[in-house]
Parts: sequence; structure tokens; C-alpha cells
Amino acid sequence: MRLDERTRYDQALRKARVAAYPPGEYVDQESFMRAGEIRSLARRAGIGPGVSVLDLCCGVAGPGRFVTEELGCRYLGIDLDANAIELASRRARAAGLSCRFEVGEVPPVPSGPFDVVLLLETMLAFQDKEPLLREVSGALVPGGRFAFTVEEGQPLTEAEAEAMPAADTVWPVPLTELVGRLSSAGLEVGWIRECSHSHRLVADSLIDAFLAERSAIEAELGDGELDDLLAAHRLWRDWMATGRIRKFAIVAVRTGGRPEGERRRGWLRSRR
Repeated sequence: MRLDERTRYDQALRKARVAAYPPGEYVDQESFMRAGEIRSLARRAGIGPGVSVLDLCCGVAGPGRFVTEELGCRYLGIDLDANAIELASRRARAAGLSCRFEVGEVPPVPSGPFDVVLLLETMLAFQDKEPLLREVSGALVPGGRFAFTVEEGQPLTEAEAEAMPAADTVWPVPLTELVGRLSSAGLEVGWIRECSHSHRLVADSLIDAFLAERSAIEAELGDGELDDLLAAHRLWRDWMATGRIRKFAIVAVRTGGRPEGERRRGWLRSRR
């Protein structure tokens, strides 16, 4: 997708996205996360002034720019899409933010070391998660934090994959399997919170907003793009409503040191 196409796609959906989120909760994210959830996860990960943050698969980096402006940090965003990175860079400069961006495939992960690695709403795209987790662990300082979201559940059935657009990027994982893979990579879950309900509500709201703006969106993108977007959002809404898929926000800590205030064991206890 060229920059002008990425910009056109972004602009075509912007009005609907702004309308779908409560006031103040839309920050250029391309996901179901609200700004408050992004802020909460970043704080749980210890992001603040002077903290080095690597944001993997950042896209146009709405959450990354938001975290940098809200909490302060030394930020580096990585994405394979050069056009998304150019758009993210433009918007960071316009906002006066000192964010850095690089084009790159993930994995590999820049060696760092970093205090925090972010992976928001993209764990799903990795079929084999083990190499990614090893790379993330290796990029963190001892006691460094890996903050991410994940779609929890069994792999898609053949029928589900046929129904889901771009199913080759949809790889949910059972939570116990994920925790085991994190542990094998030297990462211990320190905090976890389920966000299925709130993400289902956002999916519902986005569907309504896209339908309300159907004519304008289709004028920019054509019929097929919006139909695929609606089909995917409806599936996520239904799967989260039935428990077929559960969404979690997680902070895992590289073993060999825990951050202050995160020393208690018992990762299954959600803290509110």
C-alpha cells in the first residue's frame, strides 16, 4: 500500500472511528483498545520519563505517540509497512514528539536493550510465537517488561478460517500454552487483565459507525474493503460475546529481576 493509499484508507475510516469511541478514547489506534486501556497497560509496564520503549508492529503508531505524549519515554516504533512508518513520522513531527521510527520485519527484534517492549493487538498475526518471544526477551534488560495484548483461544477451525478475512494472520493461542512459551523464553507473567467485554463493545460500536458512514467509506475504498472489515468485526464481536475468543492485556517480566511494585507472584490475579 503506497503512502497515498494508506492515507486514503486512514482518512476514509477516521470519521467513523472517532464516532465509535467515547470522547477522548480515540488516539489513532487501529484496534479495539481504548486510550484508557493503552494508558493503563503502559503504566503497568512502568513507562515514564527516561524509559526506553520498543513498539513492535506499530503501524501508524497512534498508541505509541499517545504514550510518548502522556507518559514520556524514549520511543522507537518498528513496522514492516514503510508507508505506515512515514505516516507515523509525519504525525509525530506535527505533534512535536521526539519519537523514532524504523522500517523492519519482526522478528528479528532490535537488540536494544530496552526497558519495555510493546506489542499491541498484533500477537494474533504470529503463527509461531516462540521465536518472537525469544527475541523480545533478548531485547529486554533484566527486569524489563513485555506489555502486550493477545486473543486467547483454540486455533481457528476450517470453517472459521473461511469466514474470516485475512485468516492467514489470525492465530489465537490458549492461555496456558502462551504462559508456557513465555516462561520458556525467560518471561514471567506479572499482571494480566481480561478485556473481552470492553473490546466487544468497541467492536459493536465500530460496526455501527462504519455502517453509518458506509456511503462515504465505499466512495473512498470501494465495496470489498468495507465488506471485509465488517465481516471481521462481526466475527470478533460474536466470538468475544460467546467466549470463543477472550482478549487479555498482559505484562510479562524478564526473569533475573522484577520491577518495583510487581514482586508478588500469582499471575492469574487481575489487579484493578
